[in-house]
Amino acid sequence: MTSLKEEDWFNEKRLQKVLALLNGGGGETRIVGGAVRNALMGMAVGDIDMATTLTPDEVSRRVNEAGLKAVPTGIEHGTVTVVCDKKPFEVTTLRRDVETFGRHATVQFGTDWAEDAARRDLTINALYAGQDGEVVDLVDGLQDIDTKTVRFIGEAATRIEEDYLRILRFFRFFAWYGGGRPDAEGLRASTRLRDGLKTLSAERIWAETRKLLAADDPSRALLWMRQTGVLTIILPETEKWGIDAVPGLIAAERALSWQPDSFLRLAAMVPPDQQRLGEMAKRLKMANAERDQMLAFARVPAIAPETTGAELRRMLYWKGREGVLMRLRLDLAAARARAESGDLKSTAASASLKQLEEIAVSWNKPVFPIKGSDAIAAGLKSGPRVGAVLSKLEAWWVEREFQAERAALLGKLDEIVRSEA
Repeated sequence: MTSLKEEDWFNEKRLQKVLALLNGGGGETRIVGGAVRNALMGMAVGDIDMATTLTPDEVSRRVNEAGLKAVPTGIEHGTVTVVCDKKPFEVTTLRRDVETFGRHATVQFGTDWAEDAARRDLTINALYAGQDGEVVDLVDGLQDIDTKTVRFIGEAATRIEEDYLRILRFFRFFAWYGGGRPDAEGLRASTRLRDGLKTLSAERIWAETRKLLAADDPSRALLWMRQTGVLTIILPETEKWGIDAVPGLIAAERALSWQPDSFLRLAAMVPPDQQRLGEMAKRLKMANAERDQMLAFARVPAIAPETTGAELRRMLYWKGREGVLMRLRLDLAAARARAESGDLKSTAASASLKQLEEIAVSWNKPVFPIKGSDAIAAGLKSGPRVGAVLSKLEAWWVEREFQAERAALLGKLDEIVRSEA
């Protein structure tokens, strides 16, 4: 038998307290899904979800009587969030789908573990661990864990038709946990049913895509998404731009200790065109900060290796550090990839771009020390001219590497005001 009882996270006091509370007295509760999967694959365990034969009302009753907190976060689907000493655990009553329609389903509560497992999407996500730590496998998920196979439970097409987002989940879990080639039946079903993705909300597509791009190395998953036509449906901007830069970016991340960045990987796949990226952000209903990050990248042109530190600092000031750093890292990754083929010119370019990247990483934007009140004190009247004069003065200051102090700037301000009088 496979067991998790020696795992530190499994023996954590709060988890054991909740398991003890929800087992016995005619009920059984097990850990399910991601925590079990990650533990078996030697990966970090994050959120811990549970499945139970107890009804939501009984879960809440036991929790409240024990002095813990029960939050009805998804009560219509049988989910109660149990909070024990500030740590949340999602507890969901065993159920079967009576009717499915995308993200939502009409469910019926039950006590049949096999039926509960059968309604889940992928075999590696349908493993349970009981209060004793023993792993319960009702769908041959342990075998798929061992072989790193991402496979639908039952017929792939049937599972996808229940919720077309499962196509993206198939590729997302392959990116995170898969090895070799994707499961053939899952690929065929995803290809045949890919148009179903068009019926999904933009928020769901973007959330799943962002998670996929955050995998340690999503390049193989992206390749299969392109070959099946799935990538073109969710990110049409990639169709004539492609994913060829992604492997080089992944290699640079590993060599240079960059943290995996979903947005940098997305930027490697799309044209740096402000209008197109603005339309993409709108279509996917990105958050404003996400949209701004992509547009900041698009505003920055390719950065030549011979760019001087002074030129880069001016670019950082006017264009913004985030966009410049994204562009630099993509250019550096591309130069490194070319250099691996023995191109001496690209090797030198890679070294130069690395130096520029180091400047950008440590960059802190200087604060322009002159304000509108200073311009008015110099004799200007309130109005558009104040902004125009300050912009001219700021450009003068930036061209001089931000070295002019306030006294020198005030003197230059007086000079500009007199010259335009």
